[in-house]
Order: sequence, then structure tokens, then C-alpha cells
Amino acid sequence: MGMFVTLVAVFTLFLVCTVIFVLRLRGNWDIHTQSFIHNWIPIKLPYALLLTNTFIILISSFTLEKSRRQAFQQAVLAGAAGIPGVRLHDERTFPWLGLTVSLGLGFLAGQFAAWLEIMHRGVYLASNPNSSFFYMITGLHALHLAAGLAALLYAAFFMRLRTRSLERRRITLEVTAWYWHSMAALWIYVFILLRVVK
Repeated sequence: MGMFVTLVAVFTLFLVCTVIFVLRLRGNWDIHTQSFIHNWIPIKLPYALLLTNTFIILISSFTLEKSRRQAFQQAVLAGAAGIPGVRLHDERTFPWLGLTVSLGLGFLAGQFAAWLEIMHRGVYLASNPNSSFFYMITGLHALHLAAGLAALLYAAFFMRLRTRSLERRRITLEVTAWYWHSMAALWIYVFILLRVVK
């Protein structure tokens, strides 16, 4: 329930940013001329880099899902281990969760590279309303994704704790996965918004 409330708040924040963004497209009302002044200057965004970041976050969502399913399978097999006469092989599993964390760090590094590329073109936060919106919306997403990355690191640490029940560890990963998948979906929304309105 707590994660649901958090996600509603996050999505509401981005929806409000979108509404402000759309209203800013109309321009500012000038009292003297009694007309709108359009100060929205298009900026050339590094779409190839942003598209690469999109693929990275989508792949990270896939690897996290693999990790979640692996944890579910371990929980199911742990129940079978208590049956007399049943012996389970202790197989090494692929570190999907570690790969997800690496991809998340790669996404944040890619976002930082996109910001640097735009800054090298002389476009900064205060350059115009369009650049302000770009930095604000991608920065907000990066901040929320960094929180998701911290949750992933916590879940990875929690999965290693043998003092906690396997079911509790699995639920921790499950809730973290909901948040991470939501951040991936939110990035798709942000990317489309940036692509449609240049």
C-alpha cells in the first residue's frame, strides 16, 4: 500500500510538470501589447543518447523481472526442501539483480552524458524555458531513479541475509521491482514528451 501511494504521488508530480509545460508552450502574456510572447526556443537534444538510455532502462526492467522470478522459484523450491526424501541441488544462479543495478548506474551515467552534451552546446538551465523544462524533467526522473537504485541495492543486500525468511526477502524484491518498472514506464513517457514537443 505504501508503494502504491508513493507511485501515485510520483506520477502526480510528473503530471503537474506536464501541465505546466503545456501551459508554458503558449508563452507569457504581455500587458503592454495585449498578446502572448512566445519565448520557447527549440533546442537540439541528443536523441541518440536518450534513445540508448531508453534501451538501457528497458533492459534493466527485464533483468529485474528475471531476478524477481528467480527469487520466486527459490521460494517455491525452499518449501519442497522440507519434504522428507527430497534433496535439492545447490545450483549457482545468474546475478540478475547485480546486472540490474549495473544497468541502472549506466542509465544515470547516460543521463549525465546527455546533460554534458547539451551544456557543451551552450544550453544551460536558465537559457530558455525549453532548456529549463528539459533539465527539470530529466533531473526529477534521475532523482527518482537514484532512489530506486538505492532500493535495489537494499534489496540486493537483503536477499543475501539468511537471517530473514525467504518469503520476506522475496517480498522486498517484489516491491522494489514495482517501483523500478514504474520508473521505466515513466521514462518512456518523459522520452515521448521530449520527442513530441521539441
